[in-house]
Amino acid sequence: MAKVEGPILLWVQNWLRQDWLDGPVTVFSTLGNAGMLWLVLCALMLIFPRTRRAGALGLAALAMGFLLCNGLLKPLLHRARPWLVVEGLTHLVTPGDTHSFPSGHTCAAFAAAWTWRRQLPRRWMGHIGMVAAVLMGLSRLYLGVHFPTDVLAGAIVGIFAAWIMGKILGTSRKRR
Repeated sequence: MAKVEGPILLWVQNWLRQDWLDGPVTVFSTLGNAGMLWLVLCALMLIFPRTRRAGALGLAALAMGFLLCNGLLKPLLHRARPWLVVEGLTHLVTPGDTHSFPSGHTCAAFAAAWTWRRQLPRRWMGHIGMVAAVLMGLSRLYLGVHFPTDVLAGAIVGIFAAWIMGKILGTSRKRR
């Protein structure tokens, strides 16, 4: 798979990376370490009655996503990080572990965003979350720390985590 995905990452590195963009992308991606950005946003939602359910379900989805992604799949699959197997690829940050499949940052982002999309009182709020989740996944490619399939799998696992927690805890919500 690295033979197919490696050239994509090299193209991103050689054609899309820009010095002026490295800092902002790094900062945004770093905010996703351990799901911190999404955890903080969910916790803030607990303060307000209209967003409390979205915050609580978001925290549950984040926990489920973490268990599935970091507790089960990464240790089970042991896929090496791209810079370790793609010749000429450089990474802009060094993750805490050497396993890349699936992307934990992307999983957390999609677990929270999918929940918000279903639970927040205004549709546009969920759309902002989904855009942020897509940007998180793209940032992981830009930084050279994940293959495209890592990011795709992270998104799928995150959405699954949000869906399963919604089923377990209930998700009825009237949208406006």
